[in-house]
Amino acid sequence: MSSLFPALVDAPAGRAALRFGDRALTYGELGAAAGALAARIGGADRVAVWATPALETAVAVVAALEAGVAAVPLNPRSGERELGHILSDSAPSAVLAAPGDELPAALAPLERVDVDVHAAGPLPGTEVPDGEAALVVYTSGTTGPPKGAVIPRRAVVHTLDALADAWAWTGEDVLVHGLPLFHVHGLVLGVLGPLRRGGSLRHLGRFGTEGVARELDDGATMLFGVPTMYHRIAQALPGDPGLAQALGKARLLVSGSAALPVHDHERITAATGQRVVERYGMTETLMNTSVRADGERRAGTVGVPLPGVELRLVEDDGTPLTSYDGESVGEIQVRGPNLFTAYLNRPDATRDAFTADGWFRTGDMAVRDPDGYVRIVGRKATDLIKSGGYKIGAGEIENALLEHPGVREAAVTGEPDADLGERIVAWVVPADPQAPPSAEELADHVAGRLAPHKRPRRVRYLDVLPRNDMGKIMKRALGA
Repeated sequence: MSSLFPALVDAPAGRAALRFGDRALTYGELGAAAGALAARIGGADRVAVWATPALETAVAVVAALEAGVAAVPLNPRSGERELGHILSDSAPSAVLAAPGDELPAALAPLERVDVDVHAAGPLPGTEVPDGEAALVVYTSGTTGPPKGAVIPRRAVVHTLDALADAWAWTGEDVLVHGLPLFHVHGLVLGVLGPLRRGGSLRHLGRFGTEGVARELDDGATMLFGVPTMYHRIAQALPGDPGLAQALGKARLLVSGSAALPVHDHERITAATGQRVVERYGMTETLMNTSVRADGERRAGTVGVPLPGVELRLVEDDGTPLTSYDGESVGEIQVRGPNLFTAYLNRPDATRDAFTADGWFRTGDMAVRDPDGYVRIVGRKATDLIKSGGYKIGAGEIENALLEHPGVREAAVTGEPDADLGERIVAWVVPADPQAPPSAEELADHVAGRLAPHKRPRRVRYLDVLPRNDMGKIMKRALGA
């Protein structure tokens, strides 16, 4: 019996497991394909997986986990230099890919193993210790070369079971998403999650509102997405009653990887009657908190700590906040079985990431309400602005800006100021580029909703905000 995916043995062989476009596998077919591939790679330490949004990626990762081999997902859009670094750092013995996929030159030295989704073989059937590595997932590398976070099997199991508790996630659920599969959101939550529950995944290949509506109309119960996807949904809803009706049928709409603006929350709820659930996690910790399906779905928060996860907020000097008032900003630190074990080959970085008493320093800043709900205000490095003696989170200013009808997109950063220490800078994509709202108008708009010291002192207009593959705004690029 598989400790990670009992359904590979227990579920009826004909039960739907995975569907990517018009290609699908039942649990019987998935178990057979994974068993055949596991026999080919068994005994390896690590294997790379060319993580395209395809059946082959899912089969490759399941096979690696069944064989007790750590999988290293590779972003197909990575450049040669980044790929070269990841390969030299992780030293995989082979790369698993779909037959016919054209691989970049950086992968040429590796043995290529084509994934046959129609192959058949028995599952290995051996138990693997829960402390063994399941995945090595590389961070975005904003402060240097990407670091490989070693994620143990224990963390995968704990996170998926904790989310099952928080979301009442069962084998009856059918998940739809169009997320990439080289990151924990799309791969761990979006592929391994349904398989651990014995449910099914329908991957869109490429996100689109038409695909979302089609699958929800055809029995899908859950949707996973990132804020850019929900923003597109919110924009499409006024002119697409069919989309609103389909979303209204979902049991759970989940957003993650970045904060979903409150304005988009409100637009989606008004059109569909549904409240989007947010959760909070990162590569090194998998999932830390979530709004619960049976709790208050409070827009703008990421809910409460998941079962088994400890969370605290600390001051700049590391002193824990002793009471939560919904206003005091602190850095989030977490500990629990959901955490990674190390940065591969980086004992220095691993040591620096943890406090002396074992808490992981997330670098994320938040406030916490008296009832335990957590609200992220931004990254310590890019989103915490110290201005005029105040600690200000960029996120709440961005939400306020997005409530202005003349603002399509917004980001907020700080820049040095001789008087204030830092001044607040708003980067705005106007709804009408020919008639953007003035800087004074936007400053007054923010001051009227938040507080005068939170108003932007400078406004810069852009055609588009720079974003990464997961839809997160790259604020370092704005500064540059």
